Amino acid sequence: MVKLNGKVAVVTGGSRGVGKGIALGLGEAGATVYVTGRTVKEKTDTGKLGGTVFSTAEAVTELGGKGIAIQCDHSDDSQVESAFQKIAKESKKIDLLVNNAWAGYEKMREGSRFTYFKPFWEQPFWRWDAMFHSGVRAAYTASAFAARLMTKKKRGLIVNISFWSAQVYLSNTQYGVAKAAVDKMSEYMAHELKKSNVAVVSLYPGLVRTESVMKNAKNFDMSNSESPQFIGRVVAALAADPDIMKKSGKVLVAAHEALDYGIQDIDGRQPRPLTIEDF
Repeated sequence: MVKLNGKVAVVTGGSRGVGKGIALGLGEAGATVYVTGRTVKEKTDTGKLGGTVFSTAEAVTELGGKGIAIQCDHSDDSQVESAFQKIAKESKKIDLLVNNAWAGYEKMREGSRFTYFKPFWEQPFWRWDAMFHSGVRAAYTASAFAARLMTKKKRGLIVNISFWSAQVYLSNTQYGVAKAAVDKMSEYMAHELKKSNVAVVSLYPGLVRTESVMKNAKNFDMSNSESPQFIGRVVAALAADPDIMKKSGKVLVAAHEALDYGIQDIDGRQPRPLTIEDF
């Protein structure tokens, strides 16, 4: 089992889904985990899927870490700044930042029309802004605040959650371009942070059993799916890797990293790493 006792982590968008799973994986390893997100009351999220930053923080603590919830809308720079000021004041450092917050999936319907999978010329223009502001910019802003602490300590890791759509077309132009931007941002951030011994990577999950996916499980082949906490275990292993700088600037596949680190899913299974050919 990976040990992260004494490490301070920040996971954005941690009320549910992949973000919650990452927070739990870090809590399982003994880390102090600041969980940020908008949802503070059950069933008030857009998809009515449940979960809050407080329930995630409590679960982190139950697993052996220390969970601390911070209400934060990552599309609002002032809220992000306040959140990182609180973390800096309380913990004096950040060892790990995981940029998971992503509101680009919201409002897939416009009235009675399901527009998310329409070709780009039939897409509403606001969706482009949603992808980039609530996704790419949110990761950029959080990284900037975290890097100010990490560079002082001359150590740290930033993990940007991305996806295969950055490399292969998966039914939505805006989403693919935004994820490609995340990958390129990781590469260039890594270049600028190299001298400060701070690593930056993009991490690709596979098909993750989030609340949203399970709600629509009949539409997916779940045979090679991953639990959200599996992604958290991989992130924990990356954070504990003394040679993490060798991976800085790269795109990593979570299931592949799990094989390298000897990590299994919470059900004991070993998810198969996906490749471009799978799409």
